[in-house]
Amino acid sequence: MRIAFFVNSIETETPHYTTTVLALGALSRGHEISYLTPDDFVLRPDDSLMVRAITLPSSTYKKPETLYKDLQSDRTEIKTIDVREIDIIFLRNDPSLDAADRPWAVNVGAIFGRLAAERGALVVNDPAGLTLAQNKLYFQGFPKAVRPVTLISKSIEEIRAFIKQQPKGAIVKPLQGSGGRNVFKIDSAKDANLNQIFEAVSGEGYLIAQGYLPEAKAGDVRLFVMNGKPLERDGKYAAFRRVPAKGEVRSNIHVAGTAERVEVTNTMLSVAEMVRPKLVQDGMFLVGLDIVGDKLLEINVFTPGGLSGMSEMYKTNFAESVIISLENKLSIRAAYPASMSNRELAAL
Repeated sequence: MRIAFFVNSIETETPHYTTTVLALGALSRGHEISYLTPDDFVLRPDDSLMVRAITLPSSTYKKPETLYKDLQSDRTEIKTIDVREIDIIFLRNDPSLDAADRPWAVNVGAIFGRLAAERGALVVNDPAGLTLAQNKLYFQGFPKAVRPVTLISKSIEEIRAFIKQQPKGAIVKPLQGSGGRNVFKIDSAKDANLNQIFEAVSGEGYLIAQGYLPEAKAGDVRLFVMNGKPLERDGKYAAFRRVPAKGEVRSNIHVAGTAERVEVTNTMLSVAEMVRPKLVQDGMFLVGLDIVGDKLLEINVFTPGGLSGMSEMYKTNFAESVIISLENKLSIRAAYPASMSNRELAAL
């Protein structure tokens, strides 16, 4: 099969991105891969949807570093092909990264993903579902039992009143965004920096204030969920604990957080089970749950990262399991043509 990975840009990819190891996993199973960016769709007058697919010169890569090196070189080739020749489009872009400098690119994956699905490509995660998840308000659609107490507002008076009611303080962050950008811990409503923090974060739009979970000091757990169920291979879960650096609220790896092995508990599995129905309903094939205690901090449905590190940590090829699942979806579609929508098949 031919899989096209849709990313923000080729230049910002890295050898250890989850997308890279997924591409390597697809190649190792004999599939063709291509990369697409927001610049690469063409809808022609005859209503045919074309893509300017970036292809690699070799399919014999053994390491992600080698694949990445060729991807960044002038050895890649751009081929204009009909989207009907692509079996799967894997949407792996982070819309928030384009919001400031390329706002036109934010919704390209979802918009053209829907057109591609109408023309026969299997698109994951489902583009209609991703449209619902363009900001953290999507999180509020999951069961209340798994969510920290939360306020969403642009009013500093509302936020101050909310913080007064939180005995452990609160976390304040933008409604839009990812990667731990502009995330602050507020200890009390009397914090001298509250006005300054509010001005910095509210400039990006609405804010989320959440009651602080003391367990977060030990970090959160990133758990991959595929087809609504925790991703598991050879008795090992695709999960690790992200431990924040000293003096840091955020546990994101790119802000000096560290990754540790973790034992997935029944509590974590219970959290995953509670969010499973909505993930399946929305066609979310592969997502990352960020869990603290019995609560979810976030659900990453666009570019959940860490699969490369998990695979090395547990000596387990989780990427291959993801590709096998995609193969199975195409087999189901071939056996029962036109019986399921893209959304239904995406998380089956």
